Amino acid sequence: MTRAAARRTHDRVVSGAVILTLAASNVTDHLLHPPWWVRALEGVGLLAWARLDGLSWSQLGLGRDRLASGCRWALGAIGVTAGVYVVGVLLPLTRPAFQDVRYHQPLSEALRTAFVVIPLGTVVLEELAFRSVLWGFLSRHLRQGQVLVTTSVIFGFWHVLPSLHVGASNRGVSQAVGGAGGAVVVVGSVVLTTIGGLVFGELRRRSGSVLASAGAHWATNSLGVLVGLVAWRLDPRG
Repeated sequence: MTRAAARRTHDRVVSGAVILTLAASNVTDHLLHPPWWVRALEGVGLLAWARLDGLSWSQLGLGRDRLASGCRWALGAIGVTAGVYVVGVLLPLTRPAFQDVRYHQPLSEALRTAFVVIPLGTVVLEELAFRSVLWGFLSRHLRQGQVLVTTSVIFGFWHVLPSLHVGASNRGVSQAVGGAGGAVVVVGSVVLTTIGGLVFGELRRRSGSVLASAGAHWATNSLGVLVGLVAWRLDPRG
């Protein structure tokens, strides 16, 4: 076997190992429900693994030279998301989508969720996992378009377990599916998060920085919590 062939085999094996590690982490997290900060440590562990295997900061989307670009794209994504959410919560037709009982919280707890738990307990892990470490490993042996699609599809399936109880907690989802059952919710969640993964991945690709996808990811999740406060106050019966 030539050195180049051996390297390709190594890269494919490591990429597969990362995917299996993510699957094990996903199942463990949803069975044991560890504190949110454990997920942040998992992301740091994946990053350390990638660095030890030779991926550079630039390959991981964390290069200093792309920091400004990542910040610009992140701010743009946050602004667009905020605008869409404001319109959505003001329209009675779409307002139930923001009425999730998991985030029907006092203001202080909602702020903690939006600015601590979600960014450190969700965004850090998922962005380092999918748009940094897995992206970097796959880029060694796949074209950029293949990397984008692969990471996005895996990101979609990552949300199968979290979607199992969405129908019971989110008013908009329960109204939409009615008696169709949990399978519709799971399939819909996988499709939507795969699309989200494509958007986040494209932001990462265009900017060259994980900061761009992380900003969009944070806005999608955390602004949803904050806008949810408004939705519950506009329609407390939700």
